[in-house]
Amino acid sequence: MSKQYLTAHTVDQAHPADIFSLAPTPSTLISASGSSSLRIHDTTSPNYPLLQTIHSAHKLGCHHLATARGPGSQTGNIFASVGFGGDVKLWQLDPESKQYQLQWEIPTVSDSGKGDVWAIALSADEGYLACTTSDGRIHVWDLTAKEKIQTYETGGGRGAAGGGGSFAMAVDLSRDGRLTASGHENGGVYVFNNDAGRMVYSLSGLAKPVRAVTFSPGCKRLAAAGNAGIIALYDMEHGEHVGNLSAPGNRPSWITSLDWNDTGDYLLSGQLDGKVKVWDVARGACVATHSETDSALWCVRWLPPTERALGPGMGKGERFCAAGASRSLSFYREATGI
Repeated sequence: MSKQYLTAHTVDQAHPADIFSLAPTPSTLISASGSSSLRIHDTTSPNYPLLQTIHSAHKLGCHHLATARGPGSQTGNIFASVGFGGDVKLWQLDPESKQYQLQWEIPTVSDSGKGDVWAIALSADEGYLACTTSDGRIHVWDLTAKEKIQTYETGGGRGAAGGGGSFAMAVDLSRDGRLTASGHENGGVYVFNNDAGRMVYSLSGLAKPVRAVTFSPGCKRLAAAGNAGIIALYDMEHGEHVGNLSAPGNRPSWITSLDWNDTGDYLLSGQLDGKVKVWDVARGACVATHSETDSALWCVRWLPPTERALGPGMGKGERFCAAGASRSLSFYREATGI
C-alpha cells in the first residue's frame, strides 16, 4: 500500500547557492546554504513566508544546522549552525522581537588554528550539542555551562572495529539523551552511552561513507545511510543489524539525508539523484517517491505536526521539506482530507 504526498508549495531560489541543511522548529523552518546567510520561513502559513534573514552568519557558507526534536518539549528557542570554516554558532530566539540572535560562538579551534567541526546534533532539551571532527572524534558541549563535557574517540585501528580516526560525517543524539551515534567516511557507525561516557556498539553493515545517522523517536532503532545507497537499521537494545531498506536497481544513488517522522513509523530519505522517498519501516518498503528535480538533494526533513489545517484541502496530515542543488525549498503534504 502506497502513501500519496502532494506538492504544497515551492519557494524558488530560496538561497543563491546550494541548500545544504534544513532544521525545523514547531512553527518555522531554518535553511542554510553555500552563501553566508541563514533564512527562517514560517511553516504555519500556506505560503511559507520568509520571517527572518540572518545576514553574514557564516562567512564561507553553512553546511549543517541543528534544532531540538521531540513532541511535547519546549523547542525552537535555540538552534545551532556550523560553517565551512568549522565555526559553530548558537542562536537564541528573542521572545519580544521573535527574531533569532547570536547567543554564543563555540570555541572549536583545532591544533592547526582552524575550526574542525563538521556535523552537529542538538539534544531534545536544547541543553547539549554534539559535534564531529575530521579525525573521527565526537565532542559534547553543555550549552548552559558553556563547556565541553565529553570527547568520544573512534581511532585506534583501521576498519569497522576501530574507526582509525576516520572523518566523522554524521552525528545524532537520542531524544531520551542516553545515546550518541556517529557515521564515518570509512563506513563505520558507532554508538556511545552518554551516562557511562564510553562506546557501546561498533556497528557493521555499511562499507562506504556514512552521510546520515538518526535515532528513532523511541530510541529503539538507529538508521544509517550514505554512499552505499541503502538504509541500514540497527536495534539499540543489543546493537544488532536488523535489516536494510533499499530500492530495486543495480546502482542505487547515494543517500544524503535521513529523518524519522514523530511516530517512528516512517523514514524520509533524500538522494543525490534528486529523489525523495518515504519508507514504511515495519514493512521494509518504499511507499512514496518524488523526483521533481534531477538536482542533488542535500537535506530532507519532516515538519512537526500541525494542530490545524493550513488552508482549503490541506488537512492536518504529515508534511516534509526537501532542498538541495536546485536552491529551492519544496514542501510536500500528505494527501488527506481536513
